[in-house]
Amino acid sequence: MKTFIKDSMRTESSNFITLMDSEVREYSTERLVHACFGMQTETAEFTDACKKALFYGKDLDVVNLKEELGDLMWYMAIAMDELGTDFETEADRVIRKLKVRYPEKFDSDKAENRDLIEERKELEK
Repeated sequence: MKTFIKDSMRTESSNFITLMDSEVREYSTERLVHACFGMQTETAEFTDACKKALFYGKDLDVVNLKEELGDLMWYMAIAMDELGTDFETEADRVIRKLKVRYPEKFDSDKAENRDLIEERKELEK
């Protein structure tokens, strides 16, 4: 999985329209916006395929759903590369956060009444 980000960057466009003045920034806003728009688009395409199956009686196109997930990962790879992280790190981070939220198992009350301070502390580790 670690090579996915590197391999994804090989096909990333660098044709960015400057969105802001050329001030010095720690992160490239253009790359993050590109990733953001792409993730939204791929999520919408995944949702549309589910909608067609659920409401229009079409067969669930599993091949297409898997492709959309792969495309979503490609855009996530851009964002992770820009933010200096990777899939493994973020997967571990979210599981640690969820263990703070649900120490034993999912609980509706804990879902509604989250301890955001403790969750944030775990995310910042």
